Amino acid sequence: MAIESKITDVEKIAVIGSGNWGTAIARIIGVNVVQLKGFDREVKMWVFEETVGGKNLTELINEKHENVKYLPGFKIPENVKAVPDLLETIKDATILVFVIPHQFLHDVCDQLKGKVHIKAKAITLIKGFDTSDTGIRPMSEVIHEVLKVPVCTLSGANIANEIAAEKFSETTIGYRNRQEGELFKRLFETKYYRVGIVDDVVGVELCGALKNVVAIGAGIIDGLKMGDNTKAAIIRIGLLEMKKFIKMFYKGIKDETFFESCGIADVITSCYGGRNRKVAEAHVLTGKSFDQLEKELLNGQKLQGTLTAKELNMVLKRKGLEREFPLFTTIYKISFEGVAPQKIVEDII
Repeated sequence: MAIESKITDVEKIAVIGSGNWGTAIARIIGVNVVQLKGFDREVKMWVFEETVGGKNLTELINEKHENVKYLPGFKIPENVKAVPDLLETIKDATILVFVIPHQFLHDVCDQLKGKVHIKAKAITLIKGFDTSDTGIRPMSEVIHEVLKVPVCTLSGANIANEIAAEKFSETTIGYRNRQEGELFKRLFETKYYRVGIVDDVVGVELCGALKNVVAIGAGIIDGLKMGDNTKAAIIRIGLLEMKKFIKMFYKGIKDETFFESCGIADVITSCYGGRNRKVAEAHVLTGKSFDQLEKELLNGQKLQGTLTAKELNMVLKRKGLEREFPLFTTIYKISFEGVAPQKIVEDII
């Protein structure tokens, strides 16, 4: 049951997560709430506490107004407060912004159950999905089921450092209630960060999850030095498999969603930049495992693409669909079964 915390006429924001993407989005929110009517000026950002140079990361963020570990070089507005206690972060919050690695969501939601504001609404920026014996579930459904709050999604061609540098970007918000979609659009949009809204929560969200698998494939192509024609083919085939998978398992998915920033644009940018492409290329060039490269290259960030490929394959294998999704299947086998990287093109022809 949601709790009746302090009732307020303004929206109070809690950002749950403080990696590079969480910090970048907190910077946008911190600036916007000062300029917009209807929002509390203070933004709390939950930080999973760790030490950096002998000091707590929360202390460093609040003293320097910079996330020195995950988004160094970019100032955070002074009204954004780093908080190490999850429940303190969400106290009185009417808007919950989830931006954590997807494998941690269940634990976080369990801690929040019954403790969120009675008027709370959520938006998930998480790239991934939940896997069970019956198939996969979008993270928005997990949040809604546990916390009993309405949930929107945000996904797009959004490399955090480029957005922090205020380079022009687009994103997509999926909504079920248009009023909520428009509220979140106001909260996130800036002159350099354009927000589109669509009535397709699941389509937006699952595009954001599956594109990470395609980016692993693109990184493998880069490691093999196979060139731009091959990479373009992988992007095209990957987008087709994304669309086929999402529409196979979910009703009401809109074709136009795949042409929004959350669809084709996110696939392209992830296949030319981002951590999944980078680590997959290094896997081919060095022969090191993805787990080892995650530790060496990502400065504490989590690699989403390989885990998503594994979860995806569990579903495909269980339903006898591996041959219908040759690219997804081969990326999984390269990542986890020691299959030679060259098979990425041999097995999809």
